[in-house]
Amino acid sequence: MVLYKLEDFEPNYRDAFEGHNITGLGVYTQGTDDKIGTVNDVLVDEEGHFRYLVVDLGFWIFGKKVLLPIGRARIDYNVDRVYTIGLTREQAEDLPEFNERQSLDYDYEERVRGVYRQPTDYTAPVDASAPLDSVAPLGTTPTYARDNYSYEREPSLFGLNEQDHQTLRLYEERLIASKHRQKTGEVSIGKRIETETARVAVPVERERVVIERVTPADAGTAVSGREADFREGEVARLEIHEETPDVRKEAFLREEVRVRKVVDQDTVETQETVRREELDVNSSNLPIEER
Repeated sequence: MVLYKLEDFEPNYRDAFEGHNITGLGVYTQGTDDKIGTVNDVLVDEEGHFRYLVVDLGFWIFGKKVLLPIGRARIDYNVDRVYTIGLTREQAEDLPEFNERQSLDYDYEERVRGVYRQPTDYTAPVDASAPLDSVAPLGTTPTYARDNYSYEREPSLFGLNEQDHQTLRLYEERLIASKHRQKTGEVSIGKRIETETARVAVPVERERVVIERVTPADAGTAVSGREADFREGEVARLEIHEETPDVRKEAFLREEVRVRKVVDQDTVETQETVRREELDVNSSNLPIEER
């Protein structure tokens, strides 16, 4: 029978166990609560059924790894522990060492199973779902053969005892806050043209002729005939100018308007009634240990 490491057989096996990782869990003896090692790996068969936990006994025996049949283990994820069922410290020490570099064949497994078959105070549970002809009658010593051996014939070693693995889930409600984005309005920003009458003062100049008659200081003084040149037709010409305003329109940049959005943050508190399930234990005065 070929066995595989769980991670090699199903790399995503943690998804099937709600994220739990069985490797690394401490292994304790049920009843005495003594730690005997740590789960190093899990071996599964060709159909993916758990068959053995590889337990590192480094806590007791440095570097020694042994196989713990899954039927002799109770996994409690609530406390991250694996409890051995009916495994004594002496049995653990007598178990053949598991070496990954050596082949895992029928003979080796028989040596392992032989240790667990030794009588202890442990009473194997009866698997009601197993066919009657596949389970050895009480009080008899079953025989196993290389050619017809199957794990199902030994439910005490490889049967998952549901009675030891019952799980009662307690649920509670939690407020899950989320938010959605909705449109509350719209702001439109555009341009329009307004007209107004603009006035501008332009200073201009106009020339004009001023004729001024004055009496010279030597008026009345006789002058010579050459100086008194009486001629007709003498004209003095003056050009007259004036300025007129020339006004035109040109466009200039007046200002810029920058449009953007900013987010104001705030916290909105709300409240709602939630429910939670609590565990009621009716033990009828029987000793119950809660962990």
